[in-house]
Amino acid sequence: MKLTITARHFKAKDSLQSYITEKMNELTKYNENILFADVILTSENSNEDLISCEIILTLKEKVLAAKESNGDSTKVFDIVYDKIEKQLYKYMDKIKNKKYIKENLKTKN
Repeated sequence: MKLTITARHFKAKDSLQSYITEKMNELTKYNENILFADVILTSENSNEDLISCEIILTLKEKVLAAKESNGDSTKVFDIVYDKIEKQLYKYMDKIKNKKYIKENLKTKN
């Protein structure tokens, strides 16, 4: 997985970048076929008190995205991370169910 972290209108601290990298690498437990992961942090209206975070995951066959705005950059990242983790889990569950149904149809015939 290729990870890109972008901070717009402010400089992201090294500790925040390493935290994001560590958390994003955990997503590979759901799907090892994640091609790209983009994390975009934006300070809105030149006000560092309000941070917006967006995560875009690109898989072979699908793109997942989540976005949230909040005050603290770590908290907003955690919220968006939870959203994208749920989306990825649901997607992988859907794929497994389709494979299971196809296998059962083959064995019945």
